[in-house]
Amino acid sequence: MPLSPEWQVFVDAATAAFPAIGTEVFDASEARAFLASRPAPAVEPIPVAGVEEWLVPGPVGAPEVAVRLYRPLEAEQAPGVVVFYHGGGFVLCGLDSHDRFCRTMANAAGAIVVSVDYRRAPDARFPAAADDAYAVLRWVADHAESLGGDPARVAVAGDSAGGNLATVAAIAARDNGGPDIAFQLLMYPMLDPACGSASYRDNAEGYFTTAAHLRWYWQQYLAPEADADNPYANPFRANLSGLPPAYIATAEFDPLRDEGEAYGQMLRDAGVDTEIHRWNGTVHGFMSMAWHLRETDLANASAFTALRTALTRQVPATW
Repeated sequence: MPLSPEWQVFVDAATAAFPAIGTEVFDASEARAFLASRPAPAVEPIPVAGVEEWLVPGPVGAPEVAVRLYRPLEAEQAPGVVVFYHGGGFVLCGLDSHDRFCRTMANAAGAIVVSVDYRRAPDARFPAAADDAYAVLRWVADHAESLGGDPARVAVAGDSAGGNLATVAAIAARDNGGPDIAFQLLMYPMLDPACGSASYRDNAEGYFTTAAHLRWYWQQYLAPEADADNPYANPFRANLSGLPPAYIATAEFDPLRDEGEAYGQMLRDAGVDTEIHRWNGTVHGFMSMAWHLRETDLANASAFTALRTALTRQVPATW
């Protein structure tokens, strides 16, 4: 089925406001400058109970990592904490691009959200972003109580390249003795540098995010002829047993659709409780961009409900 008229309008507008990376624009600085010259319309920020800017220790020998902490309007005492990694192909976007999404998630999940401004490629190639992702996760878990949250209920979440970093952080936590992670929320995750699935062919062009975009992103992130089989870059190469429960959202008209769903099946095969939801009629990035469309509301409500459920304190029954 083709895109609906409403989604076609969104795709046309998003495409016009985005650089033609991988075909006409090949320099990351030029791509960032293009986006900076087209700021989003000014809107009132979604109210939350508080927003805090922090600098937290990065990996050994690396710079500190900027994070933005969001406190929900309504939450139980010592709520769960979500460490969120933004998308942008490891190259673009940042704390501001996903500010509205993080505010919405904090309120809907009733959780503290910590958004991570990890180092971006190609200025800092792999493993910089993955190392930052894990370093911040460890710091959040170690300081959750002093931040007002529950260290026993920490989740990871991310969209696109951030979905990669979220699940990689969970893998690193399992491999390195902690912290224990309660849940992983992966939204149309960017996982496989091979870029060879059927959805890459079927959705290569015409749906905002293109196959050329994604191949260019991987070229910026990974060193040439290296790293593609490293499980902290490509989770398809990882042992997935013992990972936390997962919720994976995919978009029908997205080159990344098939790899997200295949990864979800791999998690299930490894014994990980995993929900996989394909949102038909949608495109890559829709959950943090297409706020005015019904499918976005439904997808976000479903994802945030799953997150809230996973992070709700289980009170033992009394008899």
